[in-house]
Amino acid sequence: MKKQVIAYLHTHWDREWYREFEVFRLRLLRVFDNVLNMLEQNKIPSFYFDGQVSALLDYLEIRPEKEELVRKLIAEKKLYIGPCYTLVDEFLTDKTAFEKNLEIGLNISKNFGCTDFIGYLADTFGHSQNIPKIFKEFGIDKCVVWRGCGDIPSEFTFNGINTVNLIRGYFMDIFSAPMTIEKKAEWLKGNLDKIAEKSGDYLLLPIGADHLGVEPDITEQIEKINKILKQFKNDDTEYEINLSNPFEYFELVKDNFKQFEWNDELRDNSKTFILQGSYSARLKLKQYNVKCTYLLEQANKLQKKYGSEYTSIIEYAYKLLLKNQAHDGICGCSTDLVHRENITRYEKIIQIANTIIEELRFKYNFKTPIMENKDLLPEYKVIGKHFGVENSLLYDTQKIPVTEDFTDIYTLKYSPAVKPQINFEVKNGKIRIGNVEMEFVRFKDEGDTYNFGAVADDIGEKAEIYSFKNNIIKTSFFDIQVEQNEELINFKIEWDNKLKNKLWQVKFNLKSPVTETYSEDLNSIIKREFDPNYDMREHLPKVRGIEVKTNFAPMQRYVGTQGFGVITKGLTEYEVKGKSLLITLLRSTGVISNPKNPSRSTPAGPPIEVLEAQQLGANSAEFSVGFFEPENYQKYIDIVFPQIV
Repeated sequence: MKKQVIAYLHTHWDREWYREFEVFRLRLLRVFDNVLNMLEQNKIPSFYFDGQVSALLDYLEIRPEKEELVRKLIAEKKLYIGPCYTLVDEFLTDKTAFEKNLEIGLNISKNFGCTDFIGYLADTFGHSQNIPKIFKEFGIDKCVVWRGCGDIPSEFTFNGINTVNLIRGYFMDIFSAPMTIEKKAEWLKGNLDKIAEKSGDYLLLPIGADHLGVEPDITEQIEKINKILKQFKNDDTEYEINLSNPFEYFELVKDNFKQFEWNDELRDNSKTFILQGSYSARLKLKQYNVKCTYLLEQANKLQKKYGSEYTSIIEYAYKLLLKNQAHDGICGCSTDLVHRENITRYEKIIQIANTIIEELRFKYNFKTPIMENKDLLPEYKVIGKHFGVENSLLYDTQKIPVTEDFTDIYTLKYSPAVKPQINFEVKNGKIRIGNVEMEFVRFKDEGDTYNFGAVADDIGEKAEIYSFKNNIIKTSFFDIQVEQNEELINFKIEWDNKLKNKLWQVKFNLKSPVTETYSEDLNSIIKREFDPNYDMREHLPKVRGIEVKTNFAPMQRYVGTQGFGVITKGLTEYEVKGKSLLITLLRSTGVISNPKNPSRSTPAGPPIEVLEAQQLGANSAEFSVGFFEPENYQKYIDIVFPQIV
């Protein structure tokens, strides 16, 4: 039986990861110079540029003279770009930001003349069930995925979209390997056999890898390998590799997609890593991300209400946000220098969003839930104070603040008097919220930024509860500020972390085993099912290439079960254990990828030390709890994240 292999040339481009942005960009110049030269000279038929346009823009910023050639090659359907601006993480990015990712990416791609698009998600760490819906809203009816697919076949329907599963992943660097052509053919034969197990008469083969250029003799290598493949007589299958593009493959297998349907998320790690420790690595980044996403959305809504004079600066801010939401950025698995630049971008976004909100507030005379003012206001409480100048002077271009204008400026939070409805008490060394007991625990972590490294015999430490006075709970771990409103209890923790390699969690003990949870995913509620008796410490992997299954899962701002809900400000990971729901407050680790991680038997990246991922020093965590059903979660989200418009 002869099977046609549709191969496409590509590179997977991380703007920043184990090297910093400008270091990778210098490599990008070398890689893409070569790709453009080969395309122009017809040495290769086409090149697929990773489904994200940010790398192309990074290239053209240094090579503006190449833009005309890029446009020509796109018009000739030799170079494919878009539709996304960056390859963002699907679980740590909200719907508004993901839509902006597509809106900006498609506008740029279409401006360059590109007309053919695939929702290309080759390396994101699992796939949200809501992503296909957003693709469809933007007119995209094709998708490529990999991580989290388990035993799903090559072609399937993913929530209504024709989707291809890259059975062996996108990472195919064999043509660059220092080995004989015979060895390359033998290696390829083994991989093609495995792809064929999940495919029909046509196989899709990506040729490329992270930051990898195209071999100058790639077409000659394929010709030689095809001749060798014909000589294999150990089975009835014969392969022929043809250089083309993924669009041809979609057309050839168009009748196969409906044979298998999948309408859930893709987080099965039985075949490849989904790197679920990234939900909690460098939680400060996640906290920044949630804050910036919220502020930008509010600023955008305001400027749409009062005119569109800030449209350009809003798009600029969203581009900064999307660069940070690229999977290696928001997931916290890059170098310390990379993540310092992430924080710089986040701070810029906060400056832009707050300035837009404040300028419009003074111009149109409205109040906001949190605001700076020189005067105290009724129903507002003071949450901060500094010596400075009232913003109205800073935003008036006809005035210059002078020394006499400096005064006490208060940061105020809207806080109407309410009568709490939830029974809350701290008594006999226990914290109770209604019929739910709350504890604080921490465990050893011998892992890395990609995976929590569970220790087999670790039963953890439990915080002792000392006292509750003046709305402060004192514990052996840290002090906890408590604020009650009508329907939620708010907790804020600030502490000086001096411990390395630890997982810190808040634990809610419920009345029944937790078999299902409801959590926010791209601004909607999804249901997950769990085995509450499963213990990852009893299943630590021994076989190469295996990542332990866990009861950890990602969340955005909300998770709930059994009528109990938790809303967080940038805490993006939860765990199910028996009758308990646990939220990660901090996870400290000191290496990008630990080759001896007990939870993952094979490295997931370079073993680079990253001291700042230990998050020593000042840390904070904020969350709110209450009793409500998942369908009502938006009401409580709006309490914690109040809407200005």
